[in-house]
Parts: sequence; C-alpha cells; structure tokens
Amino acid sequence: MKTYSLKKYQPELKLAWDDFVKKSKNGTFLFQRDFMDYHQHRFDDISLLLYKKEQLIAILPANRVGDAVHSHQGLTYGGLLLSPEIKFKTVLEGLKTLLKFLHQQQLNYLWLKEIPSIYHRVPSEEVHYFNFILEAQLVRRDALSVIDNKHKIKLSKSRLEGIILGKKHDLRVVHDDNFELFWNSILIPNLRIKHQVDPVHSLAEIQYLKGKFPEHIKQFNVYHNDAIVAGATIFKTPQVAHCQYISGNADKNSLGSLDLLHEVLINQIFPDTPYFDFGTSNGHQGLNINQGLQFWKEGFGARTLTQDTYKIETKNYRKLAAVLQ
Repeated sequence: MKTYSLKKYQPELKLAWDDFVKKSKNGTFLFQRDFMDYHQHRFDDISLLLYKKEQLIAILPANRVGDAVHSHQGLTYGGLLLSPEIKFKTVLEGLKTLLKFLHQQQLNYLWLKEIPSIYHRVPSEEVHYFNFILEAQLVRRDALSVIDNKHKIKLSKSRLEGIILGKKHDLRVVHDDNFELFWNSILIPNLRIKHQVDPVHSLAEIQYLKGKFPEHIKQFNVYHNDAIVAGATIFKTPQVAHCQYISGNADKNSLGSLDLLHEVLINQIFPDTPYFDFGTSNGHQGLNINQGLQFWKEGFGARTLTQDTYKIETKNYRKLAAVLQ
C-alpha cells in the first residue's frame, strides 16, 4: 500500500471534507462544501483529498480549466488546507504526490491563490516555501488593508471628522441582515454606475449563504431618518472580520455614513477579533491601487498585507526530492 494517496471529491465525502475544513490549521468556512457548491455550475470541480495511509492530512479545493487546475477561481483564496498536526516533511511528501498525480493526468499547471496569513490559526506557510523550490511563477500580488486589533493605529483627522458627521446626523448602525434593502438600494446601483458590474453574489445567493452560515455572514446597515444610506457585508472567521462588500449612497461623504459604520464595526462589533480586513484596493490584475480607497482605509489605521497568486508547473514535482538533506 502506498503511504500517500489521493481521492477526487465526491458528494459522499462531504461530511469528511467539511469536518476537515473546520479542524484545519488554515481553512475558513469558504471551503465548506455548502459555500463552494452554491456556484458549482460555473466550475469544473477537481477538488482533491490527500491521505497518509488512512488518515486525511490535506485537501485541495480546486477547479479545472483546460490543462490547468486553479485553487480556486470561485473563492477569495485557495491553496492546500492542512491538518493541525501535520509537519514539514509530510507536507513536502504530500505536495509531491499531489503534483505528480496532476502531471500524470496531463494537468500541467497548478494555480494557487494563497490564503492570507492572518487567516491561519497557526503558522501554515509550508507550501509558500515549496513554491520557491518548485520555481513557481508569481503571477499576481494583491495588497490587503488590515487592522491588527492588538496594535491599533489612531484614526486620521479626516476619519474622525467623518465619524463626528455621522453622529451629528443621528445615523443608526443596525445589524439587521436586510440584504435585500442593501443589495437593491445601495450596492447594485453603485456597482453598475461606477464599474458596470453586479456584485459577485446575487441577492438570492447571499441570502442562501447566510442561511447556511448564519454565524459567519453578517449584514450591517446604516439608516438616516429610517432610510438606508450605507451598509457593509461581513464575512467572519475566527481570526478575521472581512468586509466583503462596502457601499454608501451619494450622500456618504456629507453624512459620514461609511466612517461611522466602520468605527462601530471595528471598535464595537469586532474589537476582539484579531484582525479587521478591508480587502484589496487593487485593479488591473493587481497592477494598480485605487489611491482614494487606500487613503480611506489607512485613515482607520489599516496597513498593507500581501496576497500572492502562483503558477506551478506540475512536472516540477521532481524538484522536491532533494529538499531534505
């Protein structure tokens, strides 16, 4: 019997998959099958489970496009999820097995959009190191704006002024999970006007996901005289409160709606969560930064953390053989 083996994900493995995600040292609820499979019709799933003898030690959420495997085009991040007990040598051998398998299947490339380190429950950068050995190509680097809640930087003058405006106008920040009001009145109109796109998640999809993950997906709306003027959709993981969507109406600057909303989120709702992640301010495949958006986030004390995307040639699995001396 081989020490390491792989299984392609099948629906009957859902419980084992989800249980592993919950216990893994670097996974989040985005990798649970109810989240991954809400848009399964858009992707050719080739997710894999990696075993050492009979023990599940890692999983790869992935989809296939031609001769390439992506982890994962339908998620904010991807990569190899690892068990808490796993050690360096086991990750090495497991990754070698995985890449060799893909190569034998005529799948020549593995694209990994790495999980930002703030989401790791314990250090989990073994594969990041192996990317160097594998001569992986760095194809994209995004800049996240993150607040470390244990080491906060004071608010800028402009953000303080915005918060004062919000209080002056008697704005109310409400955790009410009214996705329909935010989606239809604020988010969709703004995205269509500014970027000619719709949200990544439709209203029906975000409502479905909220039903599946009520403790992880939360909606906060801002009201002025009982009318919605702004909102934020938060994806909550053990380590991070992440702003999936942020949007305000045309009066957001004069009302201070987004400033007050995020002051409440950071300091009242999620002060005990280690990190508050505003997400990226990138455009053009990571090559540009929206300066105004970056300035606004940094006004709350957010600073930059990077997220890399690598392209690995699966034939390079052989390069891992000489790592350990």
